[in-house]
Amino acid sequence: MASTITWDRLRQLAEFRAEKGCAISLYIDLAPRDSPTPPAAETRLHSLIDEAGRRLGERRRALGHRQRLALQSDLERIERWFDDEFERNGSLGVAVFAAGLDNFWAILQLPDAVRDEVKIASELCLAPLVRLVGRTDGALVAVVGRERGEVFRFDDGKLVEIADRSDEAPRRHDQGGWSQANYERHIDTLVDRHLRRVADTLEDCVRELRGTFVVLVGGEEIRSEFEELLSGDVKRCLVGWTTAEAHADGPALLEAVRPVLERRWASREDELLARWREEAARNGRAATGWEETLEAASDGRVELLLVQDGVDRFAFQCPACGRTQAAEGSCPLDGTTMERRDDGLDLAVHKTLAYGGTVQVIRVARDLEPVGGVGALLRF
Repeated sequence: MASTITWDRLRQLAEFRAEKGCAISLYIDLAPRDSPTPPAAETRLHSLIDEAGRRLGERRRALGHRQRLALQSDLERIERWFDDEFERNGSLGVAVFAAGLDNFWAILQLPDAVRDEVKIASELCLAPLVRLVGRTDGALVAVVGRERGEVFRFDDGKLVEIADRSDEAPRRHDQGGWSQANYERHIDTLVDRHLRRVADTLEDCVRELRGTFVVLVGGEEIRSEFEELLSGDVKRCLVGWTTAEAHADGPALLEAVRPVLERRWASREDELLARWREEAARNGRAATGWEETLEAASDGRVELLLVQDGVDRFAFQCPACGRTQAAEGSCPLDGTTMERRDDGLDLAVHKTLAYGGTVQVIRVARDLEPVGGVGALLRF
């Protein structure tokens, strides 16, 4: 089953640093369009293992004999895991982290596709994971009808039912000896009572999961009536309605609500970028471009790192204190010569997480392109 990626989980991974050897970070794309069959996925894995072997060869002189043997053993362990233990179970990607000499091994089966990638370094490569955090997990989906009333929560990339208030209401043609008017009023009373139960249940779920958002699934004929029953707390979390087949299950509901969720995230991107542009225009609490952003991240000033999806570039890091910057030279803190790194984004991500910040990957808007694809909202 795909793993839930949270900021707390990422911070735990960011705290790891190999002291005795190096760590391997391997990402493999398992989306059906790219890896439709087991042989296709196996081919991708072998290509990544071969790439890691080439990189290990390039670093041969810089590594001790014990470190080289350990890294080769880690690669063999990764291959064995995929051969003997891996089960796809709906995962669209996998991240494997291995550092045998430091007794570290972690696997994340991912709810979204990632780009094939392998890196060998002292710390783990985490940049590919930040685009997966919080996009759906925790969101609530309520399916509402005259009889149906279910509440689902996004968890591990799937919809999990957390409440069912569905009723077997009598049908209008089953009135028996009742008069038509009296029977229809009876049905309307039952439906109103049912909708109120669903609305109350949804309110309880929203209060328990503070900060979540809600998507409603139901026909046009029920929407206005149901929305009148919602509390202010639920209305503030509501991001939209959609429709689905009468007896749609979890996967079908997921496909129905996905466009609503994507629109919600595009709207959030616009809100954050508007705040960033405003702060930057008045030289306020904003960083623009790699130079300012890496400096702010190293100082622990980044509240929210903003990154254009797919962007990266080289940067420089102090081998003594870990400070990062965009230009080569000496560390401004201890005078050590900075070392070039090709993964500038991962450096920025690690620094941001280390000081309690978060990251927003901008998938739709292109506002960051003029400044190299990176910026930040700052604490001070």
